[in-house]
Amino acid sequence: MKKIINAPADFVDEVLEGIVLAYGDKVRLSEKNRRVLLNNQPIAGNKVGIVTAGGSGHLPVFLGYVGKGMLDGCTVGNVFASPSAAAMADMIRECNHGAGVLCLYGNYGGDVLNLDMAREEISFEDDIETTVALVRDDVASSPAATSAKRRGVAGMVYAFKIAGAAAENGKNLAEVTAVAEKALANTRTMGVALTPCVVPDVGKPTFQIADDEIEVGMGIHGEPGIEVRKMMSADEIASTLLEKILADMPISNGDEVSVMVNGLGATPLEEQLLVYRKLHKILQEKGVKIFMPHIGEFATSMEMAGLSVSVIKLDDELESLLRAPASTPFYTNSNK
Repeated sequence: MKKIINAPADFVDEVLEGIVLAYGDKVRLSEKNRRVLLNNQPIAGNKVGIVTAGGSGHLPVFLGYVGKGMLDGCTVGNVFASPSAAAMADMIRECNHGAGVLCLYGNYGGDVLNLDMAREEISFEDDIETTVALVRDDVASSPAATSAKRRGVAGMVYAFKIAGAAAENGKNLAEVTAVAEKALANTRTMGVALTPCVVPDVGKPTFQIADDEIEVGMGIHGEPGIEVRKMMSADEIASTLLEKILADMPISNGDEVSVMVNGLGATPLEEQLLVYRKLHKILQEKGVKIFMPHIGEFATSMEMAGLSVSVIKLDDELESLLRAPASTPFYTNSNK
């Protein structure tokens, strides 16, 4: 294993410390639980809190989206491992601003189990109202007939942004939850992997793939995809991923979407732009307008080579909320 780290056991805590040292004007660590990252910017009273949780190793997800206009808090576990229910409960308590808390997170067994336990504890001990919006955007992980089993991947960033803007606008808990659900219902993601990654505590690759092969649909923890192919060109990758997304969520002439090309940790921006170039051409030919394309690393898998494509179908409400300003360590924009 060749990584720029210190002791593997200290990896997650030192990353958290680095984020706070670099972006202390935006985020801070909880004094009660050092695995909980909180918004450090002014918060209006009676604002709905929005929180997420999951394993480390996916930056900017999840820690990079804590801040004004997106998440109020996040707790992380070890690399690719769920945080504890106790840490999640601490996070919910600290992100309650008097209007309840939306738990917005990916559909992974440990996260679901522990957040259910945390919400039960919060309801019993603190009388804080919570709701859930579960991210299931990965079309490769289950067919449409069983979409409730799908994993949550990079498309969750759109939900963070849209729900966060709704909360900043003073929407109540039911309204923020509803718009998060609408964003998720209109988001699909599909990815490809070229190489594995190495979890620091394990010290060896999470899977094997030949140098001349690419795995279509692989998950961000190395979960099996839907097929292994010989390496494809950028145009072929873009066409393959978009074809599978649109088969699950058709779009028509005159529709508006936002497109995210997300690097998984070791894919150069130039290669991501080649994929976006082809996506733009296909959608333009279909008469589909692209609003605020997102190109870069939004949800990684340590140093895995590969990328994912996410498409969210927009209406006037979703477009307005996506446009709204946010200020976080890894997602900051002005009104566009």
